[in-house]
Amino acid sequence: MALSASSSSSPSSSSIYFGPISCPYTNPRRRSSLSFSHVLSSLSSSSSSGESSSRSSLRVSVNSNPRARFSARRKESVLVRQLQRPLNEYMSLPASQYSVLDAERIERVDDNTFRCYVYRIKFFSFEVCPVLLVRVEEEPKGCCIKLLSCKLEGSPIVVAQNDKFDAFMENKISCNSNEGDLSEQQLTSEAIIEVSIEVPFSFLPIPVQAIESTGSQVLEQVLKIMLPRFMAQLVKDYQAWASGDTSRQPLGTGEI
Repeated sequence: MALSASSSSSPSSSSIYFGPISCPYTNPRRRSSLSFSHVLSSLSSSSSSGESSSRSSLRVSVNSNPRARFSARRKESVLVRQLQRPLNEYMSLPASQYSVLDAERIERVDDNTFRCYVYRIKFFSFEVCPVLLVRVEEEPKGCCIKLLSCKLEGSPIVVAQNDKFDAFMENKISCNSNEGDLSEQQLTSEAIIEVSIEVPFSFLPIPVQAIESTGSQVLEQVLKIMLPRFMAQLVKDYQAWASGDTSRQPLGTGEI
């Protein structure tokens, strides 16, 4: 079995541009900003020596900025021709025997943990380079890759958002027999990404719904680009392993 990056600032300089998308997904302007959600004024009056005077007292309630939530999911399947060693044996390999597939994008931390450098994504003048720490959990027909943590690299205003967002990512990889044709098996990757981020001060005038819609479109484009590439590398690695190559050398070059 093998692990591939569908995931930031890496040794490579590749970038992903999303043509018509014109609103940033997680490219905030500032690290921390407080908004005045409402101002309540009350008048209190006091009397002294028969005369009444009115005083204004101002109370300010300070709340954090609203949060925007993005999500995307995608399922990619490919039929794999069986070679000398079947695909289900390849999918049953322990994580310690996984190839990282692309040494420019993925590095092994331990037997079950990997650090993944996502391709550089550019929005307007901002660059976002997520670095993912993921754990691989073995399953009966494959494995599940789960996000442990995510760090943003890139422009200073992007880095400043590292304490302003939460992320969830899961990618299930499995294989199933192709009914009616034992010479082929179906390899499937099903991924989901969810992000919750505090809306940066400079984007407060934009409706949260518009930010969420655009952010979700960006995540969908990321999966649309990365999953097919991941699957192609996975099939190539299976073919090398099934043909007797046990070196588990990475196959990728860091390029899309």
